[in-house]
Amino acid sequence: MKSSVKRVRAPSPALLRLRAARKRARERRGVALVMVLGAITVLTVFLVELQEDTSASLSAALSDRDSMRAEFAARSAVNLGRLLIASEPAVRRGITPLFAMMGRNPPQIPVWAFADKVLGPFNGEEGGKAFAELAGIDAAATKNTGLGDISFEIRVVDEDSKLNLNAPAEGTLLAQDRYGAGFLGLATGTQYDPLFEAADGDGQFSDRTAICSAIADWTDFDENQYGCNPLAQNAIGAGSEDSFYETLGLGYRRKNAPYDSIDELRLVRGVSEDFWSTFVEPDPTDPDSRVMTVWGQSKINVNTANAMTLVAIICANAPEATLCTDPVQLQSFVMVITLLRSAAPGVPIFTSTKGFISALEGKGPMGPLLTSLGIEPVVFANKKEVRKQIATDSKVFSVYADGIVKGYKRETRVRVHSVIDFRSASELGAAIGVGPSASSSATTPSGDAADEESAGPPSDQELAAAAASDPAGIMLYYRLE
Repeated sequence: MKSSVKRVRAPSPALLRLRAARKRARERRGVALVMVLGAITVLTVFLVELQEDTSASLSAALSDRDSMRAEFAARSAVNLGRLLIASEPAVRRGITPLFAMMGRNPPQIPVWAFADKVLGPFNGEEGGKAFAELAGIDAAATKNTGLGDISFEIRVVDEDSKLNLNAPAEGTLLAQDRYGAGFLGLATGTQYDPLFEAADGDGQFSDRTAICSAIADWTDFDENQYGCNPLAQNAIGAGSEDSFYETLGLGYRRKNAPYDSIDELRLVRGVSEDFWSTFVEPDPTDPDSRVMTVWGQSKINVNTANAMTLVAIICANAPEATLCTDPVQLQSFVMVITLLRSAAPGVPIFTSTKGFISALEGKGPMGPLLTSLGIEPVVFANKKEVRKQIATDSKVFSVYADGIVKGYKRETRVRVHSVIDFRSASELGAAIGVGPSASSSATTPSGDAADEESAGPPSDQELAAAAASDPAGIMLYYRLE
């Protein structure tokens, strides 16, 4: 009888090798997948980092490029502002016949107050529209005057309209007293009493006289303390300057040299943030609001000074005036001056220093108007001294220019603050004898000889004199922000 058990054939060695190979292949496919996924992850991270680095480098390059373009736009605006100020004498000549009929000399025209509009043709489409509104001339047809996609904002501030803190550096008691009278006139109001009765940032108490003396002693060249008592007869110094700064451990002494910038005033005793925001810079966004300077002349231009600076002049020379003792009168005076200048922007209110004094006394063309508006007449003790402190023209200006470059998602701004001194500047064209105001002398040729000489090119001496005169003024201060 046969057995029913089926014999199973063992797999051949070749089959076993094939199965093992297939198994190893399956295992390798899993490792490969893991390796590929890992490689993709590493490359993704690398590419992301590379993209971020490239984007950061590109953004930095674009930022540097836009900053440079904005800086040069601001510098261009400064030079255009200098040119505008230098052209003022020519503008003044244009209105000379009108004032000649009235028997008066024409006043200085504050063309700088309209710098943003007058320079509009150089400032893109929006600037051209502003110029068209001012002059009624369409600047769209002009060529090679704009800056393309770059623009600027310009503000010209008259430094001679402010109280000059560097006056004591002249080294005379008269200059110190004029500064002291202006400072006390500015701060004399009773509404400022809480400011001078409170402790300053150093925990010290500094009244009006102490701060007035400290500001003068910082800039004068001697070691004598200024008493800040300009109304006293035969006033003498209050002794030697003390060691206030060293005693407090501030690490510096009085400079005994002129201020280089208005920010240096923050180092002086008693100049707290409250003092700064009240008397130095009431509105940081408006340079015209500043009532103190370190660059102007010794005289204050009453046609461009703000109302509070005029109050300082008045109260320095007539401290008993109602305007200086009654806050209501003070507020009325500030409001009246502001309204007069708003009603006729750019028009000088006072044609002379005598006109300013007469107006405050209730006389002349402006006096009755001020009186009718509620301003009581002022009695000056010494009119001659008042006239020595004031003027009706300006020679020193601050030009604030912002260069603007607009990008896709950002706007780049660079500000340049430059101070220009026109005291030694000649009129445009005058230095080489081609301008209408070119100076004449006894040796000036006449007749055919004059025509023959004027027809030729300027000599080397005339060109040197033109370069030395610098009609665009001398730059006293330059700051890039």
